Amino acid sequence: MTVEPRSALDRLIAALESHYAAAASGRGVEDPAFTSAYATLIDAFETYDEALYEATGIDTPFLVYDDDAEDDDDDLDDLDLDDEDEEDDEDDED
Repeated sequence: MTVEPRSALDRLIAALESHYAAAASGRGVEDPAFTSAYATLIDAFETYDEALYEATGIDTPFLVYDDDAEDDDDDLDDLDLDDEDEEDDEDDED
């Protein structure tokens, strides 16, 4: 089943708004409403990301990590960070 990117985007925006409302409620991450909004946001993003790629061949500019921390650390080591951060570190040494 092919999902239209526009409808997937609308669902993602609604999921972001629900996630924000649940986070702003102040009830914390253990609140069932927050947990539901969190899961819905993940699903909505993945659906949008896939729909966009299928329709256009273009990826979103976001990296999504799973709960496997060891793999995440390896992925971060492979990222090409800009040289600006390295220049700032060198300036701090003086």
